[in-house]
Amino acid sequence: MEQYRILIVEDDREIAAGIAIYMKNQGYQVFQAYNGQEGLKILETEEIHLAIVDVMMPVMDGITMTMKLREQYDFPVIMLTAKSEEIDKVTGLNIGADDYVTKPFAPMELVARVNSQLRRYAKYLAVLGNEKSDHVYTVGGLELNEDTVQVFVDGVQVKMTPLEFRILALLIKNPGRVYSADEIYERVWNERAVNTDTIMVHVRKIREKIEVNPKEPKYLKVVWGVGYKIEKQ
Repeated sequence: MEQYRILIVEDDREIAAGIAIYMKNQGYQVFQAYNGQEGLKILETEEIHLAIVDVMMPVMDGITMTMKLREQYDFPVIMLTAKSEEIDKVTGLNIGADDYVTKPFAPMELVARVNSQLRRYAKYLAVLGNEKSDHVYTVGGLELNEDTVQVFVDGVQVKMTPLEFRILALLIKNPGRVYSADEIYERVWNERAVNTDTIMVHVRKIREKIEVNPKEPKYLKVVWGVGYKIEKQ
């Protein structure tokens, strides 16, 4: 892929400038905005591969911005939260953020998170561009196509984030098999499981998209104390 293009949306200009320096040192092209509204305007004219978005901002906060960008874009979003904003971490994951970093943070930690997310996104785009024979998995009215990176429920396409797609793909390939949260994390994130709370959040979002009644799921079921599975139909 060509040079990655990163959008930084942070109202504290000193923090934004500091992040920009580290990202440029990694060879990334950087765009900066100081509230969510400005960030969305940049997306209208520039191709962006990852966004670093602060939660608390004037005019439009990071949660609102992420909700709006997820209507059209599927690139990774890393949210910046203050220690006192624990609830916002859960909210951020719920509305489509891929990761979060708590302020104050070590710059190299943010760099590591960015590099990790971009590696995953590159794999996702590679699959998207793959024109080999179809790899389609079907369970009842649920269909997942690995080659086109599409999910359909009863013939209607549902939009998934890259992480949601990968979690669903892992489960649908082996209907009936139960995967623990740790196993899902390690297979999808390709790193040792340290915080699997995010799995529960992503599973809830997937259910909202593929189930008629998420509270009584037909496809994605929890096996209490064990993990998650796609039910055989």
